Amino acid sequence: MSGISNLAGPDGTGIPGGRVPGMQRPAFRFHPGRAPMLPVVVAVPHAGRDYPAEVLEEMREPDWSRLRLEDRHVDLIGREIARMTGVPLLVAEAPRALIDLNRSPDDMDWTMVSGDRPAKPRGSLVNRRARSGLGLVPRRLHGLGEIWKGRLAQSDLSVRIENIHRPYHRTLGKALEDIRDAWGAALLIDLHSMPPLKPNGANLKPAEFVIGDRFGASSDTGVSARALEYLEGAGRRTAHNRPYSGGYVLDTHGAPRRNIHALQIEVCRTTYLDTRLAEPGPRLGSVARLLAGLVRQLAEVVARMGEDTRDGGGLAMAAE
Repeated sequence: MSGISNLAGPDGTGIPGGRVPGMQRPAFRFHPGRAPMLPVVVAVPHAGRDYPAEVLEEMREPDWSRLRLEDRHVDLIGREIARMTGVPLLVAEAPRALIDLNRSPDDMDWTMVSGDRPAKPRGSLVNRRARSGLGLVPRRLHGLGEIWKGRLAQSDLSVRIENIHRPYHRTLGKALEDIRDAWGAALLIDLHSMPPLKPNGANLKPAEFVIGDRFGASSDTGVSARALEYLEGAGRRTAHNRPYSGGYVLDTHGAPRRNIHALQIEVCRTTYLDTRLAEPGPRLGSVARLLAGLVRQLAEVVARMGEDTRDGGGLAMAAE
């Protein structure tokens, strides 16, 4: 299949964590990486493709919705990057339809929830994502409308947060802290896929890759600049922060002042899937090799930043 090897993962089954309610399977798996280590973690939060039967029953158009909500097979790219570079890899197995790991726990459209609600449902009042239908639990999709036949019980939402969302972010945060402590600096690559973008004009083709850094808030600008330089140097059409700058993952884990940097990488699905944008295509391997090269380049940048921090005694100050 597209020259991809070792699809079971870079180091076997990985370390399971969390739990998918209604299924006997973990919410995610963490692959610790191998020597020689690089100061980078790759995470794939929208990789889940297995659904509890009761969740599928509650979806109005499950096949259509799944195809739209998933970052379809982008975890295969993440696994290949980890295999080629040895970096740690965190892959979600819980589907985005259950809970979106790139949204805050209060980023919720509470009108879709039955039962008791938080005293101050901030997500429903101020968050654009929840209002648009793509909050903590997605509600609506363009071209379909409502995803669900009925409302979600508050108790079910609480179970998803406790068993999927919180342990995933605890695991990711610890992995980054451990790398920062060892190297003096760490980088998170939050890997996503995107539907084809619209052209930017009559003669301009849309970007194939979008690098997001929350407009400089989640990473040192030198890291983002090196990522853009690398991809553009490889002849790939690339954009910076538009239309995707990152979300909750970058807001939570990107801390440049503490030398923990975070980039979101969106990969256009046309670059690695088949013509239906449903299954792995013949170019998946080449995209994975391209991004593995990017990881190595960024690892060098981050390692130098860590050396500068240790030499200057800045890590202890930043940690305070």
